[in-house]
Amino acid sequence: MKKLLTERDVDALFKMGSKSINVTKDVLITSLALDRAKSLGLNIEYGIQYKKESSTKNTSDAWVFTKVAIGSDHTGFSAKLEVIKYLSSIGVMCTDVGCISEESCDYPDFAILVSQKVLRKEVDAGIILDATGIPSCITSNKFRGIRSATCYNEFSALSARSHNNSNIICLGAKTLGIETIKSILKVWLSTSFEGGRHQKRLDKITAIEK
Repeated sequence: MKKLLTERDVDALFKMGSKSINVTKDVLITSLALDRAKSLGLNIEYGIQYKKESSTKNTSDAWVFTKVAIGSDHTGFSAKLEVIKYLSSIGVMCTDVGCISEESCDYPDFAILVSQKVLRKEVDAGIILDATGIPSCITSNKFRGIRSATCYNEFSALSARSHNNSNIICLGAKTLGIETIKSILKVWLSTSFEGGRHQKRLDKITAIEK
C-alpha cells in the first residue's frame, strides 16, 4: 500500500527544516500537498525508481511542443487564462478555442475543437481543462488519431508522453492547484516519446480504431 503524503506532512517537514521532499513509487503525494510544497519553496525530488523512468526526458530548453490549442469549459476558464499566461512566458504559442467566460457551457464542445485542430495539424498538441480532466479526455479520445491523457502529477505527465505519445493533455482545474498544473505541463511539453516497445502497443490501439 502506498504512503499518502498530505499538506500536513509537508508542513511538518518544512518546520523540521527540510529543503526538499523525496517521492518514490511507494509514496503518493496529493495535489494539495504538491501545491503546498511549491508555495513553501520545497523542492520535489523523485527517487531512484522515478529517475530511471524519466531518463529519456528532454531536459533542453527546446520544447517538444511549441504550438498548442487550448480549451476549457466554464470550470476551467480561470485556470486556462493562467495557463495561457504561463505558456506565453516560456515561448509556447497558444490558440484559445474557448470558452470565453465562466458562464455555464458544455465541455464536449471545446474538447471537440481542440481535437480537430490537433488532427488538422494546425497545432502540435492540445490542452483541455475542465473540473477533473476526465470528461474532456473521454470526449477527445473518440477521435481516431487522438491519444488524450488525464494527468494528475508530473510522473503521469512523463509517462503519458514517453510511453503513450499523448497529443492532448486534460487537466482538472477543480482538483489541481495552478502551480501543480504548470509543473505538469512543463514535464508534458518537454518529454519525447520513447518509441520501441511502446510503439508496438500504440499500433494495437490504432488497429482497434480501424
